[in-house]
Amino acid sequence: MYILGISCYYHDASAALLKDGAIVAAAEEERFTRKKHDISFPINAINYCLKSQNITINDIEHIGFYEKPFLKFERLLSQHIENFPLSLKTFLSSTPSWINEKLRLVKAIRKKLKYKRDIMFVEHHMAHAASSFLLSPFEKAAILTVEGVGEWTTTAYGLGEGNNINLTKEIKFPHSLGLLYSTVTAYLGFTVNNSEYKVMGLAAYGDMNKETNPYYEKLRKVIDIKEDGSYRFDMSYFVYQYKDRMPSKKLCKLLEGMVRKSESEVTQRHKDISAALQLIYEEVLFKILNHVYNETKCENIVIAGGCGLNSVANGKILRNTPFRKIWIQPAAGDGGTSMGAASYVYNGVLGNKRNFQLENAFLGPGFSTERIKNFLEKNKIKYSEFKDEEELIKTTAKLIYGNTVVGWFQGRMEWGPRALGARSILANPCNQKAKELLNAKVKHREKFRPFAPVVCEDDASAYFECGEPVPEPTDFMLMVYPIRKEWRNKIPSVTHVDGSGRLQTIRRPQNHLYYDVIKEFGRLSGIPILINTSFNIRGEPIVCTPYDAYKCMMGTGIDCLVMGKFLIKREDNPEDMWDSEKYAKD
Repeated sequence: MYILGISCYYHDASAALLKDGAIVAAAEEERFTRKKHDISFPINAINYCLKSQNITINDIEHIGFYEKPFLKFERLLSQHIENFPLSLKTFLSSTPSWINEKLRLVKAIRKKLKYKRDIMFVEHHMAHAASSFLLSPFEKAAILTVEGVGEWTTTAYGLGEGNNINLTKEIKFPHSLGLLYSTVTAYLGFTVNNSEYKVMGLAAYGDMNKETNPYYEKLRKVIDIKEDGSYRFDMSYFVYQYKDRMPSKKLCKLLEGMVRKSESEVTQRHKDISAALQLIYEEVLFKILNHVYNETKCENIVIAGGCGLNSVANGKILRNTPFRKIWIQPAAGDGGTSMGAASYVYNGVLGNKRNFQLENAFLGPGFSTERIKNFLEKNKIKYSEFKDEEELIKTTAKLIYGNTVVGWFQGRMEWGPRALGARSILANPCNQKAKELLNAKVKHREKFRPFAPVVCEDDASAYFECGEPVPEPTDFMLMVYPIRKEWRNKIPSVTHVDGSGRLQTIRRPQNHLYYDVIKEFGRLSGIPILINTSFNIRGEPIVCTPYDAYKCMMGTGIDCLVMGKFLIKREDNPEDMWDSEKYAKD
């Protein structure tokens, strides 16, 4: 039985394919269209999923969609009516897309896919909950979903057991922890639904002490937090409920300044505001989680929703709550809901027993040696070929040890926003200048942005204060942990200003080449850790195809590309010969 999950029309459109209960393919639409956070109908992602199994749309028995459009439209109409006439401009600009597209989803699916069978609509937070619990290793677990907003719900919790998910409590729009984070993200001059993680990283440069950070008390004025973690906003500080922008004049006055202009200087005030926001987010999150534990008496917790990507808070959960085990899927945000919708249809609606655990994120397109070689030959790109895997591993590790920046393109593409060793840029964490080099010449991004360390799971506790056994979300780079003090000066390019690192662990069965390169680098350097950052430049999605990878290398300071069995050096392929429009893409 094949079930297709779809999410689209808000942000991070995606598709996921489930075969007899197991996820066999999944990808975000942005990877194919090269439009970051693409919202459009995910026709390319769907076609990839079908092609991966050599099936057609006629083989799909059910389609699950990640929300209920009419319920969401009800909320939008309600908020526009409630805030009329202030909401008139936003209503007039947003309504046509609903009338012409979003409310006609069934027609769109039938027309674009020529699909004639069942289409099932799953409530948004149920899709989030299913994407976490039904794919987790737990037979029973508490569930928490936290994000901007679904149809009405912004925060929900409950319990999952076997096939069943019961979300028992919720907080509804306009009160939203995710929208608070997004509002301050916009105030700080960053892009909403894209750059919240930048604010999370910036927070470490600010004052993370409630007693001394002046903006903590200021921001606390906008939110009333109860002991059980429930909260309400003073909505006079917000305008997102009726405008197409987020920070209000009253919020700007509270934070002592106007919205920061994009690309302008990031001051200490901005850093302290980021820290205050992170403090409040963590305060609410831990109160909710402690309450959820008291309600469920379950030691396992799964988390989903965009806020599930807040890796700084995630790394503190087991230390600040009674939970003993945690699991978060790699695409915790809206991109992951296509997977949740498909799983909920199979397990929840159809009642099939769970028989699958998501153990790795390598669910996207892969490219055979023949296809990669054909791309290189067709475009007259100079390359060399490794004679075997041992040579590939040793050469790559030696290049990185010599401070070469390596584009790493191996196997199937990752699912979710983090590069996890299939489409990664790898570099030497011991190199004091690596962070500056990568930010300036490769990623073209802000200087304060940290880089993530990757370490083999069996070495993790020697370098990071992450406990044993290492929590599984570290496989998906979803936890920040302190780096042990004796190693911080030895791996400066992955040590954040507060002594932490956004840790990724890798287990050999997940990706043996990646694992072995890290181990070989450790034999050369004495420290089996690499810098792992996403294979892309600022403002673009992670690369998907050989063409994307080569284009990214030629447009940046990446020194070479290890793609499949081939080594491509930028110095052997002069930039004046590179014309992206003339190159055959596949």
